[in-house]
Amino acid sequence: MAELSPMMKQYFKIKEENKDSILFFRLGDFYEMFYDDAKLASKELELTLTGRDCGQEERAPMCGVPFHSCEGYIARLVAKGYKVAICEQTEDPAKAKGLVKRDIIRVITPGTVMESSMLDESKNNYICCMFSKNKAMGLCFCDISTGELYATEVSGKGFYNVLTSQLSSYNPREILIGGDIVNIKELPSFIKNKLSAGVEMLEDSKFDFETCLNTVQNQFGDESQNVADKTS
Repeated sequence: MAELSPMMKQYFKIKEENKDSILFFRLGDFYEMFYDDAKLASKELELTLTGRDCGQEERAPMCGVPFHSCEGYIARLVAKGYKVAICEQTEDPAKAKGLVKRDIIRVITPGTVMESSMLDESKNNYICCMFSKNKAMGLCFCDISTGELYATEVSGKGFYNVLTSQLSSYNPREILIGGDIVNIKELPSFIKNKLSAGVEMLEDSKFDFETCLNTVQNQFGDESQNVADKTS
């Protein structure tokens, strides 16, 4: 079997680390997509599916968009619930010795869009995070484009009704969940039927209190000290 070209080896290494995203791989003046990403994007964006020599007998399925007009294409994919990983050239190709270095500079998801050209300015674009443990749930909604953030705790009688009421009110585009939430059997059908949100299950380690507190303090410095005081 013929060996992959150095560039395609680089592509697969980066793609392996971003399996759940459509990878926009910068090549010159275009962001290219390959293999399954190319097949999916060509269908969703109505792009021509072509091929590229990759060092093997069969050409790699490929499609692409101009880098200077990529926002519209990314917006269409994100609006459909996809995650898009932007892989940029991190050095000047004219000065590169051998293969141009590339790396992920950003992953755009439905709840982390910030560009006004990708947003509906008539409504908020919330990302929601939920973590449940010992019959209590922490619930947070944030619109990253405006900086608005709302957080609350839900527990006790009527737990599920309060939860679904909050979700309906904020109508998030993306939901991150952890802890015992998977045990709420009615929730998946509610999200599917009532909300247009993508859902991602995170490891419980992502919700470790000390880790989260350190992240907040590192981001906001002395201004976050009152958070530590109130939660200690």
